[in-house]
Amino acid sequence: MPDLSVRAERPTDLQHRAVPFRDVELRAKADGSGGDALTFTGYACITDVGYEMSDWLGPFTEVVRAGAFTKTLAESADVPFLVNHAGLTLARTKSGTMRLAEDDTGLHTEADLDPASPHVQALRSAMDRGDVDEMSFGFWITRQQWSPDFDQRDILEVSLNKGDVSIVNFGANPNTAGATLNSRDVSAQLHRLTPDERREVFDRLATEFTPAPQEPAGPSLGLLEARARALAL
Repeated sequence: MPDLSVRAERPTDLQHRAVPFRDVELRAKADGSGGDALTFTGYACITDVGYEMSDWLGPFTEVVRAGAFTKTLAESADVPFLVNHAGLTLARTKSGTMRLAEDDTGLHTEADLDPASPHVQALRSAMDRGDVDEMSFGFWITRQQWSPDFDQRDILEVSLNKGDVSIVNFGANPNTAGATLNSRDVSAQLHRLTPDERREVFDRLATEFTPAPQEPAGPSLGLLEARARALAL
């Protein structure tokens, strides 16, 4: 078996996790000047609930622990509100148009959106139609803890600064997070394995990607007909 302890190395790249809509609402209210203001509320992360992840060593369980956001929120992390982790910023903690807080459920998001913005109008239409139904957040893991068998990772602390909170259509499925490794990452991980462990990984990949043997083709219909005629003579 490969040495799963290589998982202990903390990832240094931007991470994304997604969850189905939880207590999500987009409501309009009078802004005091004869117009309307839109307020979005919902959870970008649910804490203390395990979900399945997968990396090049196989599946494992991950849990974002309660309190993981305490430090980054206390440090006034600069976090934009986006759609699909990209595009124009629709709200932002730095400007005061978005407020993030951690409660007993997870990372609660409240964002003041401009109803005159075509991007907000498009988002509102997509939500009304049910075309988007997940939230996601971009973050860096700053403190983690693995179980002794390296089968579960607890995320104890994150940084949201210059990350994001997003509404997403297809969400960054946690099960595909391991696929973000590039070739240099994979090479570096392989070199940490012993020769026997590398051979086992190679054998597993060879088994997975070797085409199944083709069944030998049977005799053609023409040949069968010729044999039948010969036996009838």
